[in-house]
Amino acid sequence: MKHDHLGLGPQSALRPEARNLSPSMSAIRREYLGEPLSETVSDSNPFNQFTTWFEQVRPLEADPTTMAVSTADREGRPSSRMCLLKGVDERGFVFYTNYRSRKGRDIGETRFASLLFYWRSLERQVRIEGPIGAVSDAESDAYFASRPLESRWSAVASPQSDVIDSREDLETRVAAVKQQCGEHVPRPAWWGGYRVVPTVFEFWQGRPNRLHDRLRYTSRKGVWVRERLAP
Repeated sequence: MKHDHLGLGPQSALRPEARNLSPSMSAIRREYLGEPLSETVSDSNPFNQFTTWFEQVRPLEADPTTMAVSTADREGRPSSRMCLLKGVDERGFVFYTNYRSRKGRDIGETRFASLLFYWRSLERQVRIEGPIGAVSDAESDAYFASRPLESRWSAVASPQSDVIDSREDLETRVAAVKQQCGEHVPRPAWWGGYRVVPTVFEFWQGRPNRLHDRLRYTSRKGVWVRERLAP
């Protein structure tokens, strides 16, 4: 089989260690033994269900707020990266970033995003999809001011997602911001928060024999409709 159209070349071109990796990878598996997730025990409101699961996993995970944020550009090319959830309420899920980053550019083009939480300790995933927009300047200002001073310097200094010459160049930029701003670091206009407004939630609970529980909540005319999906 040829893979030239993907730029992979024939399998024989792979290094021996790469060719030998696939059989061992395919053998990696484990059983999932999570607690049942049913329509009777889950909350009818997905925000409440998320809060319940988050509070259960919070003492068990080192970084329970870690989530994959997925975006796509206007041509449909997707990209994902790990970010930290910084707020959630009935308005949506909030995280902060550089608006000029790749995800910021994607968001500006499509106004849509997907979030994924994976909590291995309880064998659970939560997927969230919906439109996304910037939070208010007041919210961004308040959060930026709460960050450690060093993180504020870094946020101002780093042209996130741009090509830079070296690590030393980045550290020089930070030193310049430190010298210029000291402890009084204003929030840059190109840095702030985004809020994902969910239209779809999916709660996934790992179960034995790959018969996982999946409950999807879809917003229809302001009402959350809960449905079970096949694993």
